[in-house]
Amino acid sequence: MTTAFDPIDLSGLRLPNRIAMAPMTRSRAYGPGNSPTASTAAYYAQRAGAGLIISEGVQPSAVGQGYPDTPGLHSEEQVAAWREVTDVVHAEGGRIFAQLMHAGRIGHPDLLPGDLVNVAPSPVAAAGTIYTHEGPQDFVTPRELTDAEVVETIGEFVSAARNAVAAGFDGVELHGANGYLIQQFLAPNTNVRTDRWGGSDEARARFAVEVVKAVAAEIGAGRTALRISPGHHYNDISEPAPEATYTALVRELEPLGLAYLHILEGAPGHRELTLTLRKLFGGTVVLNAATDGPTGPDALALIEDGTADLLSYGALFLANPDLPQRLATGGPFNAPDPTTFFGGDDKGYLDYPALDAAAVVA
Repeated sequence: MTTAFDPIDLSGLRLPNRIAMAPMTRSRAYGPGNSPTASTAAYYAQRAGAGLIISEGVQPSAVGQGYPDTPGLHSEEQVAAWREVTDVVHAEGGRIFAQLMHAGRIGHPDLLPGDLVNVAPSPVAAAGTIYTHEGPQDFVTPRELTDAEVVETIGEFVSAARNAVAAGFDGVELHGANGYLIQQFLAPNTNVRTDRWGGSDEARARFAVEVVKAVAAEIGAGRTALRISPGHHYNDISEPAPEATYTALVRELEPLGLAYLHILEGAPGHRELTLTLRKLFGGTVVLNAATDGPTGPDALALIEDGTADLLSYGALFLANPDLPQRLATGGPFNAPDPTTFFGGDDKGYLDYPALDAAAVVA
């Protein structure tokens, strides 16, 4: 029986276990031009025991930024700073993918340089507010991307993927979940276009497919992955019948030979769709499982029963830098502190304790 602690080959990259660190925004890119810092390097190095680290969301362009102090991969200084992060992760024996995240309509012009404004597939504002350095502000109505700008945006993902490889990442995960730009194209309430990028399930999936294909052509399919969250309502997304859109998407992706498909389940009731997509995809599936509360030890059974090939852990990995060891020994687990999740100093970032050597052996 396969367990979460068995190795797996990920397109030629050997992972020593099947526990992935999920991408988590931390809003601590305090270096020049929204670049990571020495603390960022230490944070990821502490978690190098993961089978795979998936970085926090990294904007592929300046207009793709959605939150304060999030890092980019669209300038030379950002690439150089990320190289310091990947170097120390690799020195600690780890493996790390960069998650490329364009926030689309989720954000605010106050977070963007110059006269840039938020863009999206359609001029549909999200409900709610966004935190900025000036405090909470209402989401604005985004500017609709023209056909030519959609193509340019695909090119920005390609450029950022190329930068990720130059920065030493082992691959990239394209963020097609959580209500950000790629999912905004997928969802019928945020994509009301009637051109080639909208109007049917297949057309709404086209942007995701074209981004994946373009990035795979640039850096190799084996270093390219996609994260999706079918039916998830985060960031005012509505996908009342996600099956048709996501089966159309996965059918287009299946022949490409991607590194993996990362599925974020919106609710336990979405498991049937997860299993359908796993069967359609055929390749490696990473699952961020829907559970009551943060994903915990009980989810390990999903590797054993074949539901997924890897499991991604978010909050529990944030609070437990040696999470694979703790899962293997049954804990104990540090409790995450939500007050330090976003922004701040190294408190709640670098000071979660690891098990001591005696506890690990025990």
